[in-house]
Amino acid sequence: MDFEKMKCDEWLETDGLGGFTSGTVSGIRTRRYHALLLAATKPPAGRVVLVNGFDASVETEAGIFPLSSQMYNPNVVHPDGAQRIESFKADPWPQWIYGLSDGTKIQFELFVPNGGAVAALSWRMLGPGKIANLSIRPFFSGRDYHSMHHENASFRFEPEMKGDRVLWHPYEGIPGIVTLHNGEYRHQPDWYRNFLYEQERSRGLDASEDLAAPGVFYWDLVKGEARLIFAAEGFEGGLLSERDEADASFTRLRTAELRRRKKFSSAMERSADAYLVRRGSGKTVVAGYPWFTDWGRDTFIALRGLCLATGRLDDARDILVQWSKVVSEGMLPNRFPDQGDVPEYNSVDASLWYVIAVHEFLGATKSGGTQLSKSDRKALTDAVEAILDGYAKGARYNIHMDNDGLLAAGVPGLQLTWMDAKVGDWVVTPRIGKPVEVEALWLNALWIGGKFSAEWKPVFERALEAFRSRFWNERDGCLYDVVDSDHQRGAVDASFRPNQIFAVGGLPVALLDGERAAKVVAAVESRLWTPLGLRSLAPGAPGYVPHYEGGVRERDGAYHQGTVWPWLIGPFVEAWLSVHGGTAEAILEARRRFLQPIFDHLNEAGLGHVSEIADAEPPHVPHGCPFQAWSLGEMLRLDRIVLAAETNRISASSRLRAASK
Repeated sequence: MDFEKMKCDEWLETDGLGGFTSGTVSGIRTRRYHALLLAATKPPAGRVVLVNGFDASVETEAGIFPLSSQMYNPNVVHPDGAQRIESFKADPWPQWIYGLSDGTKIQFELFVPNGGAVAALSWRMLGPGKIANLSIRPFFSGRDYHSMHHENASFRFEPEMKGDRVLWHPYEGIPGIVTLHNGEYRHQPDWYRNFLYEQERSRGLDASEDLAAPGVFYWDLVKGEARLIFAAEGFEGGLLSERDEADASFTRLRTAELRRRKKFSSAMERSADAYLVRRGSGKTVVAGYPWFTDWGRDTFIALRGLCLATGRLDDARDILVQWSKVVSEGMLPNRFPDQGDVPEYNSVDASLWYVIAVHEFLGATKSGGTQLSKSDRKALTDAVEAILDGYAKGARYNIHMDNDGLLAAGVPGLQLTWMDAKVGDWVVTPRIGKPVEVEALWLNALWIGGKFSAEWKPVFERALEAFRSRFWNERDGCLYDVVDSDHQRGAVDASFRPNQIFAVGGLPVALLDGERAAKVVAAVESRLWTPLGLRSLAPGAPGYVPHYEGGVRERDGAYHQGTVWPWLIGPFVEAWLSVHGGTAEAILEARRRFLQPIFDHLNEAGLGHVSEIADAEPPHVPHGCPFQAWSLGEMLRLDRIVLAAETNRISASSRLRAASK
């Protein structure tokens, strides 16, 4: 296999609580977030890394062969186990085949069962052999998942041992590390120093870490499969008990998890499941792995694909009802921070995306025959009314309905739209005033509100007229990105960005049609479209950055200044179809030109998933989170809802014509 590609491609296993296991195909950890046991102690937040990785080797008649590789400072890869990888597959969970020079083959697999902070690993010998002695030395830390670990005198190496169970308590205030094994454990405490994480170094961050190695597990693979289970003490979710033995536990967990995964109709649906996690008594959406938790904006955008397109209406209900409880002055939180439960209300559009999600959920429940309780329906409709009323009267950060019916928002020093990068006091794209996609969302929210209360209908009509007259840029044949910029009446920001596409596609009601809609779509396609999504700023524009690279300031400065965003392919393709007639030929072309490159991307970077961002210029190298909820969600929405609806419409029309002959 291609070693460099194996170092770049990453796999992900999640536990349904916000915890996860992840790494590269090569086995070399390139991020501080790559770990075997990473638990969410306050689901989906409070994440701690407990077990980072391991060294593995097998002894046969021909000698000792490493089955793992680590990278150490300075750029030293040791041992050479990654070179023995003959194959890898991620479905139904990560599985490697190692080939040894004497013909012996070793299969290694791991999975994370849903519902607890547990990781199950196994090794077995394939084919005949007289000797195959496996040794595994795990590496521990016990740190916040954003931080790094270094050698210190406080780490507790001594374990508690009882039968096939070994338990460590590395630090006070950190969950204990539980292991179940069907082999032999020998205590050999040591420190392994200067692990190097390439991805962290490329991001301009601390890239070196020391890990504790308490001892070694041994198995004779000739006698049978080696099994090793790691769990966070107190966070097993009922998956393990003190009476459990390793073999029985492993078999039970494996059987149950395989049965659960087989219920998904496709690999994309299984990937979508990774983002749906528990928060309190309800559900929420993790925005992306490895470093995001649940963000309001991302949740409501992604929900349409992750839940509605896949028929997971109960999950959608739980998520929307959960978030309905935190409406404040018409606003929903932008995110819940990792530390503490105080929500951050600093987004103008999260609430409006919520209204869209509620509308589409109610439509899905009606068409799907799903029953919704009166109390849940009231919670959702009350939240929609509270959002519209709060915004109309005025909310935080100068969010208010202006005299023209449009929504104004923003104050200096704060970022409120999805283009929200900020470095220190520098707001990269402030977009104060009336941003185009915020108006598209606001108008759609007013239209939806009109279905609940007649008072919003005239407001919608007034705002729609203002939008069409005030946002059209006749000279360039497109829409302005912001009008009344910096709250100055008549001032405009004509930066060519993808936000205008929401006036034509991606929302229940298109605000433009005919020639203007066609001009917007054509301009966006020619200036912003790439095989991995839309650029966030047109090439040649002031501030355009072709590559997402460098330290924090450089990367955040490039985040919305050209960097490609795959999630925008959703509204773009929907808009493209609307102006190209929605014919069978157009649907086939849309799939071939716009969707297929991103489907191909499922086989690189975050395997089975879609990346957060990519470089603005070829070869459009993916960056950011390799596993991003709204990127995958929009692909599912396009595939299962938008294109499927267009195909069904054409089929129904063809049947009608045939019947009338």
